[in-house]
Amino acid sequence: MSKVSEDARKKYLEKIQDYKKTIEDIENREKLILQVMERDTTGAEYKKIRLAEENLNLLSYYVLMNNLSMSLLGVKNEGYLNEARKLCYKVIIYMEQVVTGVIDGPWSDYEDKVVLISSFDHQDRWKLISKMGLAIQLVLSGYGDNTKWKWAFVELEGRYATVVKNLLNLKTLFQDMDPNADGYDIKMAHLTLTRKLLDQTANRYREKYELSTLRFDDFRLAIKYLGALRYLSMAINRAQEAENIKKKMEIWQQKLENDLKRKDIADKQ
Repeated sequence: MSKVSEDARKKYLEKIQDYKKTIEDIENREKLILQVMERDTTGAEYKKIRLAEENLNLLSYYVLMNNLSMSLLGVKNEGYLNEARKLCYKVIIYMEQVVTGVIDGPWSDYEDKVVLISSFDHQDRWKLISKMGLAIQLVLSGYGDNTKWKWAFVELEGRYATVVKNLLNLKTLFQDMDPNADGYDIKMAHLTLTRKLLDQTANRYREKYELSTLRFDDFRLAIKYLGALRYLSMAINRAQEAENIKKKMEIWQQKLENDLKRKDIADKQ
């Protein structure tokens, strides 16, 4: 590795100090919001959305500091990446508290939660989930392809997919697909992304099961995400698509049962 110039090191330290001050300001805002929530729970859902947004801003500075380390010092800063990764989970947790982490349950399981944030409009929802998705990708890219966190990120991506799904109002979803409906393009983008993420997560959990953990719970989660995709197909009145997903779920379930039987036989030998 080439020697880092004093000028580069100086620029890095100056920038880092600026960013750390901004990070401190954001953390203080979060503390203030949490203090307000302790005194008054009115509109708690919207305050948690605000907290998710604040932590996404915070996360962006940790990603930026790692990028600065890479560009000026030629060194990846695992500490900053680890902070950014933890913040990904924190953002997800805040949003799970708003719309639940229900993967494949019926609309009735979380309808009351979504109704509470009815004035959180489609455009703002789209901006938030787009920022969340970008944040996860930036952190993944920061670690690189050979990171030890490769399979751990499957869970994070899955929980993100669940939140994206649960921000949809399944009761109005079919009528929202009317091209003449207000905000049609954004609603369709949200729906398209949700379908993509659920399918992708199902496949990723199966890959995790087969290529890494061999844990049956991972395969069960893969099937649950297919179940979520099926619920979504039924909500938008795509019966044939829902039936095809059901058949795929049955094939995967049979594979899981066969693997369980083989494991049981092997354990008894």
